[in-house]
Amino acid sequence: MNFSEDIRTVFEKDPAARGFWEVLLCYPGLHAVWIYRPAHWLWVNGFYFPARLLSHLARFLTGVEIHPGAAIGRRFFIDHGMGVVIGETSEIGDDVLLYQGVVLGGTSLEHKKRHPTLGNGVVVGAGATILGAIKIGDRSRIGAGSVVLQEVPADTTVFGIPAHSARGGAAGPAQLDHNKLPDFCGEQMRRVQQELDELKKELAKK
Repeated sequence: MNFSEDIRTVFEKDPAARGFWEVLLCYPGLHAVWIYRPAHWLWVNGFYFPARLLSHLARFLTGVEIHPGAAIGRRFFIDHGMGVVIGETSEIGDDVLLYQGVVLGGTSLEHKKRHPTLGNGVVVGAGATILGAIKIGDRSRIGAGSVVLQEVPADTTVFGIPAHSARGGAAGPAQLDHNKLPDFCGEQMRRVQQELDELKKELAKK
């Protein structure tokens, strides 16, 4: 485990982080990842019960549930953390950022790949749910509260229930600007209002 890299990642992705000891002791998302790694080693080497027991301890201590079978890359950060669920066959690339309440869920009872794959540099906003064996492309952003059921191309932003796409992902410092998403519902309402106004004008002419 590269503890120093993990701690640097917190400072890079959370402007609220003020000091080494604060990060070391007060970041449950970081602790969850640190406990996940030995649990994952146990799982990969066939020690399934100890792996599940360790991950259950992590869930109790941090509020984050990471199945030890999940595959997670480097510089992975869970901000705030509470309520995050990462399923058994989930795959997460490098430099991925998740916020609280995110669910990477499965959609099948079959013993096969059934959870999402997140590419490098993906950001998933608070309360978002991604379901099924779908791929979220590199540097894509998932808006807070979204429900994603279809694959997302690289460098794309998606938002809503079910999620709709817009052009442009995020990399580097722009990862934190996940509040800057298009207003899909508002735009649809404006179109409806515009059509109503045009209909009223046509009726007024008759």
